[in-house]
Parts: sequence; C-alpha cells; structure tokens
Amino acid sequence: MITIAHFFAITCYIGAAALAAAPFARPVTAPVRGVIALLGAGVLAHLVALVVATRAVGQLPLSGLGPALSFAGLALAAVLLLIEVLAREVTLTLVAAPLAAVCAAAASIVGLRPIEAPAGMPGVWLDSHIALSFAGIAAFATAAAAGAMYLVERRELKSRRFGAIFRFFPPLETLDRVNHLSALAGMVCLTVGVVLAGTYAIAYHAIDVPKIVWALGAWLGVSTVAVGRLVGGWRAQRAALISSVAFAVVVLVYVAVRVATPAGGKFL
Repeated sequence: MITIAHFFAITCYIGAAALAAAPFARPVTAPVRGVIALLGAGVLAHLVALVVATRAVGQLPLSGLGPALSFAGLALAAVLLLIEVLAREVTLTLVAAPLAAVCAAAASIVGLRPIEAPAGMPGVWLDSHIALSFAGIAAFATAAAAGAMYLVERRELKSRRFGAIFRFFPPLETLDRVNHLSALAGMVCLTVGVVLAGTYAIAYHAIDVPKIVWALGAWLGVSTVAVGRLVGGWRAQRAALISSVAFAVVVLVYVAVRVATPAGGKFL
C-alpha cells in the first residue's frame, strides 16, 4: 500500500509538470484545473503513504534519510499546491513538481522505515523540529524555483526573444512576489525548527555538529534573502539570484553531510 501510494504520488507530480509544460509543445493555455487536480491527487496519495507508514511502524516517519526525503517531497508539493491554487498560475509546477517527484522516488528506493524515535515529549519535540524544518526548506525551495524562473524570463526579455518562455511564464512581478513571500515563510519555519533542534540537542545531549551547522546554514541562506528584501532594499534580480544559488549550496552541503555520516539521521 505504501509503495503503491508513493508511486501514484510520483506519477501525479510528473503528470502535473507535463501538463504545465503543454504550452511549450503547442500554442495552448496550460490547463490550470488539470494541473491543480493532479497536484492535489499526488499530495493526497503521498499523505496516505505517510499515514500508513506511521501506523505500520508506530511513529511518524520523519527521522532517517528515506522518511526525511519523503516528507520533504510532500512539504514541497503541498506548498506548491497552495501557491498554485491562490495564484491560479501553474508555471511554477514545471520546476517544483519534478523536485517533489525526485524526493518521493529517492525515499521509495531508500526505504521509509524511520530511525526509532524517543517516546513521550522528546519524540514530539524531535518530530516538531523535523516537520517545521522541512516546511521551511520546502518554502525555501519554492523561493529558489521562483527566483530561477525570474532570472530566465528576465534574460529572455533583455535579449528580446519573445518565445514560449515569455508567453507562458507568469509576469516578473508575480515571480518576484512568490520569491519574497516564500523566503519569509521559510525564514519563520526554519527559525522555529532550528530553535527546537538546538534546545533538543542541549536538553537531551544529542548534539550532532555537522547537521546542526547545515541547519544553521539553511536558515542563514533563506534569512539573508528575506531580511535583504525587508531591510536591505534588495532588488528583485538580486534576491532571485541569491535565493537560487543559496538553495543549490544548501542541497549540495546536505548531500555531503549525509554521505559523510551515513549512520546518522535523527537530525533531518
């Protein structure tokens, strides 16, 4: 059941991206309702998979590489679905939906059995930290995707190539707004997640320096973009570039930490 639900979710995410890409193949409008329906079905199936996994192992499947990747994919898809429903614009699905599918596929390959979590309040504390942290990472990923699309569209405009990208990408103002709001949401969630992680590590003597440093780096990346917009008066192009580069660095460092500490997993 878990495998089937995961496969269905992955199929829906890929299908949503394919539908959103339809205007690039032929001059038609992207079927917004169809993309949103597929994303919604994928999120629902993904959620079912995690609920079934929770019942099977007796705890929330959040800790460990496989569960963490699966929850990251779900969080990203859920954030994407919310944005697309509010904006009635599905171009962002082109970037974010395949990323959610990759996370879910990697989780299925690695396995969804979590590392045994502590019982009682420590377990709730740890799960809250992981859930909020990945919600923040999902918002950060959305900001980075919007930033990357902003840079591509702006380059098209400057070169005066008014092709498919110009016709079907959302306006630069919309991408800039998504980048800004997603960075703010990511900063808030990651701030709470990092605070919970730090206090948990101190209270229960569970300090894992490499992963804590990575979490602080992720928080610093998204916070730099959010604060730079609010206080520093950053222009849209600068915020888009920094958010895209910062998220790419965060992902690469995360992979490096996981490779260097294959036995770890309680922190993200």
